[in-house]
Amino acid sequence: MKNIKYIMSLVVLSAITLSCSNDDDFTPTPGATGPDFSGVYTQQDQMGRPAVNTVFVSGASKNMFNKTIPSQQSSAFQAMFQANLEGLSPAYANPGDTNALGLTSAEFTGLLATDVLNVSLDGTTTFFDGTNVLTGRNLTDDVITVELILIFGGEAGLTNPEFPGLSNDNVDGNDKAFLTGFPYLASAW
Repeated sequence: MKNIKYIMSLVVLSAITLSCSNDDDFTPTPGATGPDFSGVYTQQDQMGRPAVNTVFVSGASKNMFNKTIPSQQSSAFQAMFQANLEGLSPAYANPGDTNALGLTSAEFTGLLATDVLNVSLDGTTTFFDGTNVLTGRNLTDDVITVELILIFGGEAGLTNPEFPGLSNDNVDGNDKAFLTGFPYLASAW
């Protein structure tokens, strides 16, 4: 019985050993050395300013807005933005009404329809700090509250908003402190 066990073990070991080949000389065929980026690509979403696309672009136009290059967005979508803003916010109910920046609905939506994040190369970078407006964005900027103030706050939106319940998301900060070095974002839980 022991002999049969040894013989079977030798047969299995021999089969495994002899079935291995010495084909470790693989040489890949020469060809492309990197990924192939040929083809047609389209923009899937634009979010230069958070929530702007979501709020002001009508559902049927979302894909067209996302595919439109920013330099052509204002001329193509400003009227839609203005109609949606005036329909959404009672702060623009009367002709000539302005927001906290002194912008009428036409001026404000002309700015918003080009959905890019402006950057000040020689000044303060902030979404809004009381003085500087839309000159970039810090991680600590309360972007949604600023947008709500400009949409619903009216002329005195910074100090005495016309519609205070609509002018603040009541989220006053991130749940964790941001890092002081790259990548700056707070760690997950």
